[in-house]
Amino acid sequence: MKKRLTFIFCLSCLAINAQKKWSLRECVDYAIEHNLRVIQNEYSKQVQDVNLKIARKNYLPSVSANVGNTVSFGQASLGTESIRNDRFYNNASVGADMLVYNNGRLEKIIRKTEFDVQASQYDIESIRNDISLQIVQQYLTTLLNKEIVKISQVAVENAQKQYDRAKITTNIGTTAQTVLAEAEAALAREKQNLKTSEINVGRSLFALVQLLQLSDYKDFDVESVDVPDQLDPQLKSVDEVLATAYETQPQVKAAESRIRAAEAQTKVNKTDFWPTVTANVGLGSFYNNLLNTNTVGVDNFFNPIKESTFFQQYKDNFGQNVGVSVNIPIFNKGITKLQVEQAKINESIAKNSFEQQKQAVRENVQKAQFDADANYETFLAAVETEKSTKLALDFADKSYAAGRSTIYDVNIARNNYANAQGSVVQAKYNYIFSIKLLNFYSGIPLSL
Repeated sequence: MKKRLTFIFCLSCLAINAQKKWSLRECVDYAIEHNLRVIQNEYSKQVQDVNLKIARKNYLPSVSANVGNTVSFGQASLGTESIRNDRFYNNASVGADMLVYNNGRLEKIIRKTEFDVQASQYDIESIRNDISLQIVQQYLTTLLNKEIVKISQVAVENAQKQYDRAKITTNIGTTAQTVLAEAEAALAREKQNLKTSEINVGRSLFALVQLLQLSDYKDFDVESVDVPDQLDPQLKSVDEVLATAYETQPQVKAAESRIRAAEAQTKVNKTDFWPTVTANVGLGSFYNNLLNTNTVGVDNFFNPIKESTFFQQYKDNFGQNVGVSVNIPIFNKGITKLQVEQAKINESIAKNSFEQQKQAVRENVQKAQFDADANYETFLAAVETEKSTKLALDFADKSYAAGRSTIYDVNIARNNYANAQGSVVQAKYNYIFSIKLLNFYSGIPLSL
């Protein structure tokens, strides 16, 4: 019994997961978190973070220790003769060096790296925005296709009713066999249109799954969103939207940060014209042991002097040193000057890239504004067409019922009405996306 309940519970959980419908917010958040382009740029940002830490660490002194051991065997010259020189030599030292002056090079490198970090962060935000816009567009396309499915379902129901009525009237001899044949053909066409619209829903869902980079797409679905039938026109001007976009769009801010980084790099290169002052301190000692004798010499009374012990030698030979060095650049084949010129060229490239990004934003905003105006006018015209075709269909149905028109007239009127309904839905969702795009450039978060 317990195993049976567990099995039923697992099936229930699977059913719940299968029935899950994704909201727009869930789609956007998932895509931003799992998209490989975002992850790749996050790694690039981490590299820049490490570069900044390295630049800041350069203020600290460098400390190193050295321990050496040397054993030598053989003869050594002594005047015109040679003596046996087998010895063991050991030394140990600790030293530190620190930059004292380089015309602020370290500070300038840190500043340049900070701008690189900013640019990397803006790059991540830019990719997130691009992915979010793609998700919103595909989400709206899916909702549009679902609306068309509803229209097609209604068309199939009406065609089915017409076919049933034609079948009755044909069987009793009121209408000709051609009426039934046309009604059957109309029903088949509407079923085909329904199947095509259902396939389009599946295709748009599949495209959304690919944007989300999900492995399983068969059970994927999205939440339905209530979209108002009445739409309001866009009130903000292009200049207002652009003013906000220039201040908030990450691709513009990234290009601006790269200008600052290029300017900082020029300042870094100019420090090579100045002297570099470094200071160093150290201490050390050594031990020297003759392997073939323990006598190192004689005193004034010709008594042999025994070799000192290891620790005694380290104590006696202990020494310290302090130094300051100045490196003055005199001539390096003009490379420093060329590097400064190269850095200035990079400044110009960064400024040109900044203008390109602003131009791209301006073109996108202008296109979004144009599309919004055009789609709104198209929507209003489509609504009027829908009203007139609905009226024409009502008249055609009544006329056919009264025997004053043919079934062909009814089918034509029904097709015109279905096309008008599709045009209204198409224009409505196109206008909604245009408005969402303008709101995005205005600094308003994406939502439905």
